[in-house]
Amino acid sequence: MTTQTARRLNWLLQTLPEGLLVDSQWLRDHGYSTSLVAKYVAAGWLEKPARRVYRRPRGALTWQQVVISLQVVLQLPVSLGGRSALELQGFGHYLSGGLRAVHLYSAEPLPRWLADLEIGVVFRHHNDARLFATETVPRGLTSLDWNLKSGASHSNDPAHGAFRVVGWGPWDWPITVSTPERAILEVLEELPNHESFEQADRLMEGLSNLSPRRLRKLLADCKSIKVKRLFFFFADRHGHQWLRRLPATDFDLGTGNRSLVKGGKLDRRYHITVPEDLDGLA
Repeated sequence: MTTQTARRLNWLLQTLPEGLLVDSQWLRDHGYSTSLVAKYVAAGWLEKPARRVYRRPRGALTWQQVVISLQVVLQLPVSLGGRSALELQGFGHYLSGGLRAVHLYSAEPLPRWLADLEIGVVFRHHNDARLFATETVPRGLTSLDWNLKSGASHSNDPAHGAFRVVGWGPWDWPITVSTPERAILEVLEELPNHESFEQADRLMEGLSNLSPRRLRKLLADCKSIKVKRLFFFFADRHGHQWLRRLPATDFDLGTGNRSLVKGGKLDRRYHITVPEDLDGLA
């Protein structure tokens, strides 16, 4: 092995943590030819979990490692959101079934090779620019030297209501996730086609410690009349203390009725149709 080749390998081993992913474009951008990458694979320095995707070997590939790779190594503007963000932050006991879909939010398209990874989950992309006017996912929010303690402190400030960074795994690798305040709005956007009223109701029941200041900022930025009406409908059902500081009249809820459920009943306060049997869930 020449000195230059050894330097390239050492740089890769120091830069790419074990278990995390890069794609072939990332390797080309950093000066690694296709033939050199093939040698690394043959020597066991890299493995190839899917076409155009490489990682330093470390156990079975998990969806958390994939998300960390997108955010930290590839520096893509993507956040773990919706149901997935709530589950990762400890609200999973309100949900039925295991995690089969990983919900990723970004105003930009995600790499196509995500669909080629065979790790037991499906990565679902959501364009967060459709739901929020300005609170879209920033690029480069986290890096491997991220200070998780200071990062969590900053994201817990009610003035920064969209995202927080949580540690995962033995090295506390940072994952950028939607705060619970944002994540519940992302869940409600999925009703009624991809999430159920029952699941949303149980999630809202468990969200007793939300920040009214964060919610106010996010609801003001939210572009979906449906989501805002659903949010206040479910919040009213459970009467959380934070709702007293968040009058629905402060927000644009639009006009006219919205039919969300065929054969449902009309909630006359928020002018949306909901399942007839929803009262039996409370």
